[in-house]
Amino acid sequence: MQSLPSDQSLSGLDDKTIELKKRIAPAMSETILELKDASIFQKDSLVLNEVSLDVQKGEFVYLIGKTGSGKSSFMKTLYGDLPLKQGTGSIVGFDLKKLRERDIPYLRRKIGIVFQDFKLLPDRTINNNLHFVLRATGWKDRHKMDQKIEEVLAKVGMKTKGFKFPHELSGGEQQRVAIARALLNDPDLILADEPTGNLDPQTSVEVMKVLQEIHKSGRSILMATHDYALILKYPSKTLKCDGNKIFEVVQRAV
Repeated sequence: MQSLPSDQSLSGLDDKTIELKKRIAPAMSETILELKDASIFQKDSLVLNEVSLDVQKGEFVYLIGKTGSGKSSFMKTLYGDLPLKQGTGSIVGFDLKKLRERDIPYLRRKIGIVFQDFKLLPDRTINNNLHFVLRATGWKDRHKMDQKIEEVLAKVGMKTKGFKFPHELSGGEQQRVAIARALLNDPDLILADEPTGNLDPQTSVEVMKVLQEIHKSGRSILMATHDYALILKYPSKTLKCDGNKIFEVVQRAV
């Protein structure tokens, strides 16, 4: 395990994972993501080499690293956008090495994905954005869909905004909707790729509070970020992409 450089000023960072709620894991932990000697490629270019790591059910894990260090490529491999060509990997019960294109929609029903740029459909209301996702993942009963949408919007503090279009919302509100969208199919794991990257510091904290509440309900979260202030405020297990590797880091004592 390596230490973060002192110039990154992460004096509050430690390598202890957040304690699971008693109702989640009474005795044995459950591995929800595991990679062994996995190499990540963008086309034919090696991005990350021989990655070995695991994430347990109920963990909140940060993934840090400079722009171009491989964070996004790593995330894309986890949700099936990039194939795993070397090594082994499993995520929420899916074998990443054997993942076929027709398996990807089923994988994405078991994980929630939150992007930096929200990826909301601009010509649809928030409710219709969420209806679109539910229909695409096999939901048919309109009443149940309406109930689920109301439930997830309430969880992120957006229950009264379903009639609005994305352009009528602030950046922070759009990201809350994106988080609600990630919750629609009750995922075991949420992959958040720079979810606060386009937000101001105060809005970033508000979005982080939403993610923390979701984590407390028992979900695992893997969050790629370059926002070290958030890591200081909400310390948790931290992995770093650097030199074509991923390794766990801990702040040196000062």
